[in-house]
Parts: sequence; structure tokens; C-alpha cells
Amino acid sequence: MLRRLNLDGDRQADLSVHGGATKAVYAYAAEHYDYWRKKLPHMNLPWGMFGENFTTEGLLDDAVRVGDRFRIASAEVVVTQPRLPCYKLGIRFGRADMVKRFMVSGRTGFYFAVLREGDVGAGDPIELIGREEGSVTVDEIVRARRERTREA
Repeated sequence: MLRRLNLDGDRQADLSVHGGATKAVYAYAAEHYDYWRKKLPHMNLPWGMFGENFTTEGLLDDAVRVGDRFRIASAEVVVTQPRLPCYKLGIRFGRADMVKRFMVSGRTGFYFAVLREGDVGAGDPIELIGREEGSVTVDEIVRARRERTREA
């Protein structure tokens, strides 16, 4: 069951930085795994390795926009922001440089807020049902953040 704050069974410990209403569900593109398998050839990268709730196909950071609304089975969600990882990603990968590599790659994935709770399951299609005119892509936000970091 996909609920307002998370998927059943996927409780986050600190809702001030993980999860919560605007980051209830994390989506990461299966296509990004091809990139990482080339960059980290000796590492096992099973689905979910990046901590995502949904490993998607065809929802890439340069096409998905903040404010895009999707239907997943009986649930409805909206894209709120890209993932900006914390040190725990480096721990998960056993690499101190992983957070930096993740951000530099531009393959961050994005968070959904849950607009309507519902039952979801593996293989359910994720259907775009609305887009706000003039909204920015997830990739545009990540690139702007990288530029701002370089200038600081």
C-alpha cells in the first residue's frame, strides 16, 4: 500500500531529511544502472541498490518535470524534487567518493509526494496524467545546484 508518507514496510528513521510528505517515494531509472555498471564494473548492483522504492523504465531525469503527476495502479503521485544524497549512499556503496560521483553523474532520480493513496505492485505501469506548463526538469535542478556549488 502506497501511503502519504511512504510505502507500507518502508519507514524512514528521520523524516526531517528522508521521506515525509514531499519525499514519500523515491524513483530511480533502470537505465541509470547501465551507466553505473560501466563505472563500477566490479560491484554487484541489484535493483534497489540506490535506495529507490521504484526502479522505473523510461522516466529519465532530463524528461521528468517537477509537478508531473502520475498514476500508479490506484495511487496518484506528483514529482517534487531530485534526490540529493547524504553520506549514507557512500556507506551503502563502501566508497567515500560515491555521493560526489552520484551528483556529478546527473543521474539522481526523484521523489514523489502521494496525492492519492492506493495499492501498487511490481510491474504496475506509471502513467503521466498531468504536467504543469513551464515546469523544470529534474535534471535542470541538479545542473543548477552543481553550478551553484562550483561557484561557492
